Amino acid sequence: MPKASNGSLPAMSADWWVRDDLRREDGRLIFAGQDAAALADQYDRPLFVYSGARIRANLDRLRGALAASGCDHRLYYAMKCNRFPPLLRMLAETGAIGIDICSPDELDLAIASGIPAVNISFTGTSVANRDLDRLLAEPDLHINCDSLSQIRRIGERTPGRAIGIRVNPGYGTGYGDNERLSYAGERTSKFGIYREQWAEALALAAAHRLTITTIHFHVGCGYLSQQLDAWGRAVGAAADFLADLPDARTVNIGGGLGLPHKAGDTPLDLDRWAAIIGRHFGGRGLTVAVEPGDYLVKDAGLLLLSVVGVERKRDTLFVAVDGGFNLHPEPAHYGLPCEPVACVVADPDRTAWQPVTLAGNVNEALDLWAEDHPMPPLAEGDRIALINAGGYGSAMSSNHCMRGDFFELLI
Repeated sequence: MPKASNGSLPAMSADWWVRDDLRREDGRLIFAGQDAAALADQYDRPLFVYSGARIRANLDRLRGALAASGCDHRLYYAMKCNRFPPLLRMLAETGAIGIDICSPDELDLAIASGIPAVNISFTGTSVANRDLDRLLAEPDLHINCDSLSQIRRIGERTPGRAIGIRVNPGYGTGYGDNERLSYAGERTSKFGIYREQWAEALALAAAHRLTITTIHFHVGCGYLSQQLDAWGRAVGAAADFLADLPDARTVNIGGGLGLPHKAGDTPLDLDRWAAIIGRHFGGRGLTVAVEPGDYLVKDAGLLLLSVVGVERKRDTLFVAVDGGFNLHPEPAHYGLPCEPVACVVADPDRTAWQPVTLAGNVNEALDLWAEDHPMPPLAEGDRIALINAGGYGSAMSSNHCMRGDFFELLI
């Protein structure tokens, strides 16, 4: 962090992440009505904690926006985001959402969690024959085909079946215009069938008497309001494929709805988002399907870690914690930060705060949660919360360096 002209630290912004269910009381971090430090004290290991109330509130907000679009709609929770069984069972009990899956094992887990196959939608890539055989054993499962090969092999196995086709409109966007988070655009993607393949896809479906009832597209991850114009172009390009699909009843617009990750991020304007949907699909007798993952669960989760050391090395003050990037790989893979927040702050005026580098316990140099991040004075045994840890954390975790131990809790 740069120094001010007088050699002191520049003024630090207020906590941008504060909301009714995530705030400080008397210097202590309160999440979903619980004292975060007290929760962490109950477990001698990294702890993912999820707020059921926040997830339900996010779901209700999204349903309200879709209703305002004027389109019939269906929601499918993207299980790959977080597959914690109590969370899945809670969503099933709402009766308001199905499940989006991308593997046969996810199909089994969805059904075991109380979601019937008729409320499950599969969109996967590089699907082996053994995968198809397991998926096709569920006749009520909806399958979106991601490639010409999938269309052909499904047609060979179950001629006459209804399918969806995942298209790639050639336009995409993602959080911060990050190319790694845009799944359609100048760089050729493995996802979906491109316009130049479209005629062959239709011919394959016709040859096997497959009825194409759904068009699917998913063009990026984490987009916010400033990306909505780009997202709208992608929606328009994808909608053009409908002209060749007289039997289409559903347009699945994928997921990717984002939320703020750092100070200065503008939340997604759901009214503008819904207006784009209504403009392209309203009045056409279509159902709009959406596959939210992050939007439902990311800001409903914290990862609580313990400080195990504080040490200055040259010009960097390192704060070492007992969990590494293998527990939540998304920040390292995609540059989507989980901002560190001290669970107890004794200096609310921030006069003693200083920039630190938060280092995990994996024996890799890139295992850094944050660099030059302002934090209050910390000592061994203090607790740190990483916010926005509810999505693509535990589900992507590994046991690298055999540091994969953690606990999950839904409150």
